[in-house]
Amino acid sequence: MGDFHQNGKITTLHNLTHRPVAELEDELIGFSRQRLIGLVLPSLYSELQTPALENIVRELTKVPFLNEIIIGLDRADESQYRHALEYFGRLPQNHKVLWNDGPRLRAIDAELDEHGLAPTHPGKGRNVWYCYGFALASGRADAIALHDCDIKTYDRSMLARLVYPVANPSFSFDFCKGYYPRITETSLGGRVTRLLVTPLILALKVVCGPSEYLDFLHSFRYPLAGEFALRRDVINDLRIPTDWGLEVGVLSEMHRNHSMNHVCQADIADSYDHKHQDLSAEDANQGLSKMSIDIAKAMFRKLAIQGETFSLDKVRTVKATYYRIALDFVESFVADAAMNGLRYDRHAEENAVELFAANVVQAGVDFLENPMDTPFIPPWNRVLSAVPDIHEMLRDAVDQDMKEYSA
Repeated sequence: MGDFHQNGKITTLHNLTHRPVAELEDELIGFSRQRLIGLVLPSLYSELQTPALENIVRELTKVPFLNEIIIGLDRADESQYRHALEYFGRLPQNHKVLWNDGPRLRAIDAELDEHGLAPTHPGKGRNVWYCYGFALASGRADAIALHDCDIKTYDRSMLARLVYPVANPSFSFDFCKGYYPRITETSLGGRVTRLLVTPLILALKVVCGPSEYLDFLHSFRYPLAGEFALRRDVINDLRIPTDWGLEVGVLSEMHRNHSMNHVCQADIADSYDHKHQDLSAEDANQGLSKMSIDIAKAMFRKLAIQGETFSLDKVRTVKATYYRIALDFVESFVADAAMNGLRYDRHAEENAVELFAANVVQAGVDFLENPMDTPFIPPWNRVLSAVPDIHEMLRDAVDQDMKEYSA
């Protein structure tokens, strides 16, 4: 049976008929005459050594509607940047490779730091922020998709379905979040969404009461998906988190700045797999343990902005409520996995719930001890106000890097 359910908060665009990708691409070519379409790829240099990115680039060479691809390259020295230029050189579309660790972009970063505007932490958030800044400077795309470079099951239909809602000039969507089933042939995936995000949202609803923001988050089938698309204008006042709360933080920004009827989610794949993070129970600064703390802090912070008052006792109540709800979810997943013939390690799942419960408390303590902490990078409209020629600086730096270091 086709799933056509709408949750009433945001629009859900389903994959009801599995249209051929060529049909979608033909429409997108037409849309691109009115709205230029671009793609942002935040990448670590190490990902150039993986089969996942090799397949992604191979698929992208077949995409006919992209006007620009912006690749943000992290953790690369000069020889690796040269290799990256050669590696991505097979792309037939206009493309730019930002050498984030190169001297020219580092010089721009240092100038922004003098104004208190530079990202304070390395990582995906910083990479995405600079790519979006370049997208504004370039002006070659009006609808911009973003996805990670570690997707093992990638095909170009994912991109077509992701960008379609914001590229279609007859639609009013400013933002589209991708979603997909997080299952493999043998087991359930998506631990952080299943065992932390959804039960924590429900726990916060119980403890804090009705919340339009929590309802908004709960509307997304896979809120931690790294794939989303937006209109270029959205970037101007978008505050991007630097920590593991990136995906939840971007959704929070959409809730703050945009009407719900301008936000949607789209079914972009029948299956999805990517590089998995370790649970890192022994180190709260790594892996899913760090991610769970950052996500919980992002939720506490957003609710506090809306007037919710937190205390240590309240945080402990949230933790206790979360823990009970999460264990109930484990029971549901036991049955779901059994009925579908999937392997399910109940012990490992309950261990994850116990870790996440402890990290909810830690996130609350961190927030209470440092309520002024702002992990967001300033929006580009503020940067442009302080450094009026920032667009020219970015364009020149990237163009000069690519010219100097191309083989």
